[in-house]
Parts: sequence; C-alpha cells; structure tokens
Amino acid sequence: MPRIANVLVLFVLVAGPVSAQTAGSVPALKREATISGELVRIGDLVESAGAAAGTAIFRSPDLGETGRVTTDQVLDAIRPHGLIGVDTRGLTEVVVIRPGHIIGAKDITAAIGRILAGRYGLGDAKDMAITLDVEPRPIHVESSAPTDLQPSRIAYDHRTGRFDVLLEVPGSAVMRGIVLHYAGSGIETRNAAILAHAVTRGTVLKAADVVIERRAKADLGDDPCDSAAAVVGLAARRTLRSGQALRSADLMKPEVVQRGEAVTLVYETPGIYLTIRGKAMESGAEGDLISVSNGQSKGTLQGIVSGPGRVTIEATAARREPTAVSSAQPEPRGTPSPRTE
Repeated sequence: MPRIANVLVLFVLVAGPVSAQTAGSVPALKREATISGELVRIGDLVESAGAAAGTAIFRSPDLGETGRVTTDQVLDAIRPHGLIGVDTRGLTEVVVIRPGHIIGAKDITAAIGRILAGRYGLGDAKDMAITLDVEPRPIHVESSAPTDLQPSRIAYDHRTGRFDVLLEVPGSAVMRGIVLHYAGSGIETRNAAILAHAVTRGTVLKAADVVIERRAKADLGDDPCDSAAAVVGLAARRTLRSGQALRSADLMKPEVVQRGEAVTLVYETPGIYLTIRGKAMESGAEGDLISVSNGQSKGTLQGIVSGPGRVTIEATAARREPTAVSSAQPEPRGTPSPRTE
C-alpha cells in the first residue's frame, strides 16, 4: 500500500467501483487533511464523498510528519469509486498531516542519562555524557502519548561506565510491545579549567591561557578548578603541561618577592615607622611568611610579604633581633625611640 510522503509516487489502493456520489452534492477537494490512523480514506481528502468516504486509498505519513499528494493522484485514486466531477478548487496538491511526537536521538540519550543518574547516584543528569554504540533511529509516537522512555532492564558498570538498557514507551499504542535496546557508555562529567599551553613555575595565568571543557569527573582529582575566574590571576606552583586540568593545588598567589632579591624591611607600630634594606632568603606571595636577612646585622628574621619587594617585620621578631631595623626616616620630636635589649 503506497504511503503519502513528499517524494513518493502514489497509487490507487483499491480499484473496485462504489456508488458513492450523493445526489445534489458536488464532491470537492480539501486543501488539508489531518489523519489519526495508518490509512488515508477518500473522505479525508474529498468533501461530500458519500458512501465512498470510508474507502482507504493511501497509507498515512509517519507519526509526527506531514506529506503531500497531488491533485492528479487523488483524482486517479477516487475515480474507480464512482466519484466524478470533483471540484478541485484550483488546488495542485493536498497536505496530509499526521500529528505525533518524534523522540529523537538527543531525547533518547537524555533519557538514558536521567535513568543512570537516578538509578546509580551519578549526580545531576545534565552532567552525564552518554555515548551510544549505534546512532539511534527516531521513534514516532502519537501526539497523545507520553514521550518519557522507561527502563524494563538496565545494567551499568561503575568501573568502565558501560551500560546496556531495554526501554519502552508506555502509553503509546503504536509502540505497545516494542522494546528498544541501547548500549554504550555513560560517565559523570563537570566543567574543568584546562591549560591551553604549557606554563613554567611562577607564570601568572591570564584568560587566554585557559579553556573550559567538560571532563570526566573521575579524571579531575581533588578540588578541581571549574571556571576561568577560579584560576586567572593565580600563578603556576610548578611547570604545568598543555591540556592539563587545573586543581587548586597546582596554583598559588603570584610571588611578589623573589629569593635573593633586595627588599625593604618594615617595622611599624603606632608612632613608629622604621625601614632597613634586607635580602629575601626565599620567594613569597603577598601574605606569605618568609625568611629575610637583615642588611646591617646579617641576622635572619621572619616577615610577612606585604607587597612587591616589601616585607613587614612583626614587633616580636624585631625585639629578638636588636639591629633588625634602624630609623630610615626621622620621627617627630618628643617621640620615644624603641628600646633595645
């Protein structure tokens, strides 16, 4: 039996004559027909078809699709059934619509992701990456039928991510008794900040240095960085390779004091501000506690990096090192000088 479609040549289904035309009425071609079943009948395409209205002449388009049949094809199909003098209304074709839903490949993979995430506690379904072994064919169901796919059997291997499922479309008459089989892999993913190229230790990352990609959660390790904002402005703690997923442990605040660099040692308390030149014994970022050498006594102190080339000495450290700092700018008259012990 020929099916109405955009490109198929259609032929008459039944060739037996039927006395169909009602006296006093003129059969007329319809511009458009909406079909709910598998068959297109004369009455679907022609008004006032009389007794021939129920005679099937074509197969319907697939569910959810629209087909077209030419006026000449309709006339050829209905002529053997006693319909003559049909008013074509100047139409060259009749549009045939069969309402329905199409469950496409994306819908199928999304359904499998929801099923795996819910059944096996794999996080949010939107974070599941589903890869099917074979590209699924679209599923056509009635417009009144639900499009949710339900599992009748499912197997999943946490170690490999492989799955094997049998799905059904409940509530669909055309899919009743049909089981859909899909196999593939499903893994939980998340956003990850990935290095666009290799960087050396101390390199301060810019927006152009990273891209955001979805990666398997199991491959990201502890405390992964998931956005550019989480890494831009930080420095590499060690040499990092291109394509590497960044973790918090890979990054640090930029070092503003370098080992061996001449620095200004600052001692400041209410009413007292003293500075002296020193030398950094190790590198450090702002806020880091590092060792510095007193430029006068050559003793070693601990100080907090407070800016580029600047280390602030705590009062307790200054008392332990009598010559740690000396006045580099005069204090107002009457201001007592710090005691040395």
